[in-house]
Amino acid sequence: MASLTNRSKVVVNKKMTFWERLYLPAIFGGMAITLKHFFRKSNTVRYPEVKRPFSPVYRGLHVLKRDDKGAERCTACGLCAVACPAEAITMTAAERKKDEKHLYREEKYAAVYEINMLRCIFCGLCEEACPKEAIFLTDRLVPTELEREDFIYGKDKLVELLDQRIDVSKRQVKTYGEDLKI
Repeated sequence: MASLTNRSKVVVNKKMTFWERLYLPAIFGGMAITLKHFFRKSNTVRYPEVKRPFSPVYRGLHVLKRDDKGAERCTACGLCAVACPAEAITMTAAERKKDEKHLYREEKYAAVYEINMLRCIFCGLCEEACPKEAIFLTDRLVPTELEREDFIYGKDKLVELLDQRIDVSKRQVKTYGEDLKI
């Protein structure tokens, strides 16, 4: 088969020198690079004994806040779900019963509130869109799971406990009057 171009490849069979045939310069060059890296400070973080510090603006696990009376702040307005670019938040609104209305300020609440953590991109737009300051992103890591269904967080995992209030401005957990780092 004829070539489409008129160029031809020139093969040069250059004779190697004595030192090139011994490969000693290449070996010593490789050893010098290895020794240079051997005495350099390691970048390895020995997790879990040593934990890497997070940025102060790190956004982690979501939490649904409670008000001073212990009721959930979320009124199921749906602004967080609309603001979410990944469409990770789903909720179902419900009306309070007549005998409950005098206990709570709001008539509506989120009967179902779920966040798909596999879809969430932790952008914080849900936090900014909430008019009641009901949802916050803490600096806690999302725990690892083995099944996809376990990454859909409902109100059972999102609502803060009554005895554990998270002060998002100080990034600390207050449990029974003690201050513990998250």
